[in-house]
Amino acid sequence: MIGIELTPDEPIAAVADHAARAEAAGFDAVLASSHYNNRDPFLALGAVARATSEVHLGPAAANPYDTHPVKLASAVATLDEASDGRALLGIGAGDRATLSALGIEHDRPLRRVLESFRVARELWAGETVTHDGTFDVREAALNYDVGAGRAGESGGASGTDEVDEADRGGSIPVYVGAQGPHMLRMSGKHANGALVNASHPTDLEWSAARIAEGIEDRPAEYGEFDAAAFASVSVAEDGAEACEAARPPVAFIAGGAPAPVLDRHDVSAEAAGEIGAALESGNFSEAFEAVTPEMIEAFSIAGTPEAVEGKLEEVLEHVDSVVCGSPLGPEKSEAISLLGAVTDRVR
Repeated sequence: MIGIELTPDEPIAAVADHAARAEAAGFDAVLASSHYNNRDPFLALGAVARATSEVHLGPAAANPYDTHPVKLASAVATLDEASDGRALLGIGAGDRATLSALGIEHDRPLRRVLESFRVARELWAGETVTHDGTFDVREAALNYDVGAGRAGESGGASGTDEVDEADRGGSIPVYVGAQGPHMLRMSGKHANGALVNASHPTDLEWSAARIAEGIEDRPAEYGEFDAAAFASVSVAEDGAEACEAARPPVAFIAGGAPAPVLDRHDVSAEAAGEIGAALESGNFSEAFEAVTPEMIEAFSIAGTPEAVEGKLEEVLEHVDSVVCGSPLGPEKSEAISLLGAVTDRVR
């Protein structure tokens, strides 16, 4: 899979136009970033569904803190119906700085994510769910059928009659946004795929080993696992402009990166901490200006089409798939066309 992330920071009609351009350029999936300060991702994805006919689509990655997991499961199921069975659920723990601005405690993220998509699978399978864990559910059910457009599909599972649909992983694929070792292992064991928050081959090689540890305990009926690099990509004919456009997403990545990741790239923990603190306090310009060239190299794939092509080839030595994430480039429409040509050559 070669996917692309679209940020709903433009009018929804523009997001849909970008999605149609991405489909025409050969992308297999269009994912919408999920942050409260942008437009609603599911309303944007509804427009994407109407503007496209083949690409898979879904949030990347929705978090089960600012939206109750049952509500999130229903939103994805509705998107699946609206897109004739093309939806996937990208789910992650969310950005600590963003959740802090909403007064939401980032509590037990691994358990929250795992419990959330387990409950979603049960709901999609038509079950009535009661759950007592990192969140509460009392006799919840969806009063509509999920996955009618996916006859014969099982979310990457074997499809044997002996395995309950919820145990197979449900009709809608689940991709876990992951970076740390425990979340990576969990995704390998329980999910259909991972959106690995990394852009550098060194990080992806390490991540692949952690996913493999989880796959060792993966039930056979879950089927194949799709490890996707969810990479911050910025491309332009002018490489310097592409690198400059990468500053905002790199700031969020560096500001939230754990110490082992920073150590792998000799990035100062103090500098990254200052960026994270600036983001949490809403001083975005200060945070973006503090991003160094070393951080851009470590946490993004940025440059000319030729440079991006070479880096994507290195990335795909360690993962099955890649999602080209924000910012794409200094000019989004042009970047989508450039990336379509680049990824076509990489395939």
